[in-house]
Amino acid sequence: MARKVPEVNASSTADIAFLLLIFFLMTTTMNVDTGLTRMLPPMPDPNQKQDDVEVKRRNIFSVLINKSDKLLVRGEPMEVSMLKDKTKEFIMNPNNDPNLSEFEEKDIPVIGKYKVSKGVVSLQNDRGTSYEMYMKVQNELVAAYNELRDELSTSVYGKPFSKLAKEEQETISKAIPLKISEAEPKNVGGK
Repeated sequence: MARKVPEVNASSTADIAFLLLIFFLMTTTMNVDTGLTRMLPPMPDPNQKQDDVEVKRRNIFSVLINKSDKLLVRGEPMEVSMLKDKTKEFIMNPNNDPNLSEFEEKDIPVIGKYKVSKGVVSLQNDRGTSYEMYMKVQNELVAAYNELRDELSTSVYGKPFSKLAKEEQETISKAIPLKISEAEPKNVGGK
């Protein structure tokens, strides 16, 4: 006669698995996508004429990234490693070069009379541009502004921009405003 194999009572196994699943879902933390910290410009005054917003070509530092991740700055090919220095040169225009940005002299509290650049960095990429290249370019452009702000804050307050109080940071930001304009990506390469 064949021997009977004892059965294991598995009626509560599904309940236990479900409780474990709920436990792990409740105790696990999820990473939250952070994205880029970029403040949008304020809404334009409805009474302002459209002609008042025009920017001279001289004051535009155009940065284009194509689908092959090649960089074109003001119509010239450039390596990403050179972008930060060229951006700083464009913004500050140390030799009063007529091909670089113009200045508007403003009276800024604590600093006094300061030549504020009218330059705008215009970034545009192709839809086929890699995210890695886009982030490299973004980082270089923001690093240029950060270095300029650090240099000014060190000369005025004796410490870097990130260590300043909020009011002091606002003063430096008035002297070196972050002006990066991002245009809608184009589908140049047909990708």
